[in-house]
Amino acid sequence: MEFKIEESGSKGEVTAVEAGKTLGTMTYSVAGEHLIIIDHTDVAPEGQGKAIGKRLLFTLVEELRASNRKAMPLCPFANAMFKKLPEIRDVLS
Repeated sequence: MEFKIEESGSKGEVTAVEAGKTLGTMTYSVAGEHLIIIDHTDVAPEGQGKAIGKRLLFTLVEELRASNRKAMPLCPFANAMFKKLPEIRDVLS
């Protein structure tokens, strides 16, 4: 499975693709030079049970660390993951 981040203007997304099919997407808005707002996570039915949502978030967290940015998780899934996993809270706004 491949995880890709694409950002254009004030919008961005992380996608999980396997065999040419998108199995999950996490979208965010750029809210300034050092802040993004995670607004939605979606996992296709055939991707359920494969920890795709968590892997999308971890891919984004690594990118945030590399670019010295923080995240504000408005998405209920991302918010719950930040509460559950202290190892990723360093990028929490």
